[in-house]
Amino acid sequence: MAPDNAESTLPSARIRPRTGDGPLEATKEGQNIVMRVPLETGGRLVVELTPDEAGALADALNTAVSADAADQ
Repeated sequence: MAPDNAESTLPSARIRPRTGDGPLEATKEGQNIVMRVPLETGGRLVVELTPDEAGALADALNTAVSADAADQ
């Protein structure tokens, strides 16, 4: 039988991501592309994309960069 305070005896999840900080990177892993983006709060955002999704993201980023350059 579990004690009344069973929840408090369970190990807690880590609050910080285990990926660590590092540069922005995108690597081909199997059929997909994995993008790792460093966050201002520490750690990294890890996103797995299909090649089609990566292409669409590249187009969207290029459009945003072009619009920003035109505004200056």
